[in-house]
Amino acid sequence: MLGKLFGRSAERPAADSHVLPAPRRRKGGIYKLRALGDARVLALVEAAENGDWAAVKTALAPFDLGREQEVLGQLAVVDGVEEWIVRAAEEDKGDQELRATALLISGARHVNWGWEARTSARAVDVSREQWQTFYERLRIAEEHLLEAAELRPDWVTPWRHLLTSGRGMSVDDSVQEARLAAGLRRDPLNLDIHLEWVSHLQPRWGGEPGQALEFAQKAFAAAPDGHRLGCVVAMARIEEWVESDNRDCLQQPRIRAELREAAERSILHHTYERRLGWQGDYNMFAMALSLAGSSKASNVFRELDGAYTEWPWTFMANPENAYVRFRKAF
Repeated sequence: MLGKLFGRSAERPAADSHVLPAPRRRKGGIYKLRALGDARVLALVEAAENGDWAAVKTALAPFDLGREQEVLGQLAVVDGVEEWIVRAAEEDKGDQELRATALLISGARHVNWGWEARTSARAVDVSREQWQTFYERLRIAEEHLLEAAELRPDWVTPWRHLLTSGRGMSVDDSVQEARLAAGLRRDPLNLDIHLEWVSHLQPRWGGEPGQALEFAQKAFAAAPDGHRLGCVVAMARIEEWVESDNRDCLQQPRIRAELREAAERSILHHTYERRLGWQGDYNMFAMALSLAGSSKASNVFRELDGAYTEWPWTFMANPENAYVRFRKAF
């Protein structure tokens, strides 16, 4: 009953027995969430950091990387994975499932590694050498992701990362649209696929102003109450802020109302499921609501209790400071 009154599920998450204790809090009472706050994910990340494929395979037992993007994302940012994961794929060539898994990890890692080379600088500020490295890493990512998708046609996560690599390589819109359709056929309400398309539709990637927001609003309208797809509206508004020269562009009553209603019908709805990585959903809304000046941000920050995820705060010059500042303001 209390959970319903305060906009959260009355049932404790199934993964509670694996929740990591919050680390020492930083200035401002926050802490950076590591390994999704889950001991099983931490064991997986540590195995990958050690380059131990056998330990990675053991730690993967509770997860399905073909559908759990949050877990796959933790492996995609591990430095050095690209150096041994292909050999692992070759070693497991006789096991289709394991080979597909290794190729999927490699593909996701090469996409992230490619963006590390490109950096977040404006295109005109990226050097020729950076572009060459970027494209080479994305080319490898595409090769591995397409093979993983062929080996496991039921998986959705290869298509999510193919949308990212395709955006970076400026593939034809028809190819990107086919990849979007492939992902949505496998999971029509998949948040990560929708978030990637919101990025694809941004003016800086060739989209038209308003396209991404219209896409997000339409997608969420078709989702049931309590679904995390509401985050696509929050992210579309954040992207609108990123594209605008007006830092107060979201400070409008209608936008505040839209974001408040989206939060109440998604992450703050009593049927919302706090699965692995739920803090990322809350951080998206925390930033969007804060930028809009909505008092509803206080509800979101209260539930986070200081848990900070880099995304989407990396759009800010000083991400952690921005999180602390907005948290104090609401």
